[in-house]
Amino acid sequence: MTALNVAATHVGTEALGPGVRSVVWVQGCPFQCAGCIAPDWIPDRPARRAEPAELAEELLADPRVTGLTLSGGEPMQQAAGLAELVGRARSTRDVSVICFTGHRLERLRTRPPTTGVPELLAAVDVLIDGVYVAALDDGRGLRGSSNQRIHHLTGRLANCGYDFAGRPRTAEIAVDGPQALLIGVPPTGLLDVFDTAVDAALAGTRPHTPRTSGTCSHTSRKEAPS
Repeated sequence: MTALNVAATHVGTEALGPGVRSVVWVQGCPFQCAGCIAPDWIPDRPARRAEPAELAEELLADPRVTGLTLSGGEPMQQAAGLAELVGRARSTRDVSVICFTGHRLERLRTRPPTTGVPELLAAVDVLIDGVYVAALDDGRGLRGSSNQRIHHLTGRLANCGYDFAGRPRTAEIAVDGPQALLIGVPPTGLLDVFDTAVDAALAGTRPHTPRTSGTCSHTSRKEAPS
């Protein structure tokens, strides 16, 4: 069993793929993309340690969930643990899997950066690959910038009616106590509005804290200290 180093999770969203999905963002990324909205999730440092079986149960707690989305951070840095997570989840429910990565698919197949990459690729239905390039952020699709490619590794979601590349972007905001989580690939301007709104809510009662967020424009989180 391979424990995962988890930056954040969210159960039940419609902002990161078709249907109702649960999301896991892993901690640690080898890329230093300019404009990354997840700087706190780039360092390879301890966050939340979670066993795949425990995490699978958590992500499937909502019976509406039909899929998992893997993001980060860089999922391929923890491919073995995520492959085990998917296997555990699918032993309970036949979920689809979407995975974001900064690595190109060709590199993953020929020179995998970590153990477990072949197993994770075999479990993924849709892979979105490539680093985030701010100048190529066209504000559309389930990817941060237009250089990122959508690979249907299986036919499971190919004809589901969901436009991965060209759909208007949507996002959700989840509030849990002192933490606000912006989930999805933010439409143009939403990230600034989110930061301003949370700062205003915290003003006067909590000191300002920088937001932490997920790489490749997949999430943004702002949290007040306890």
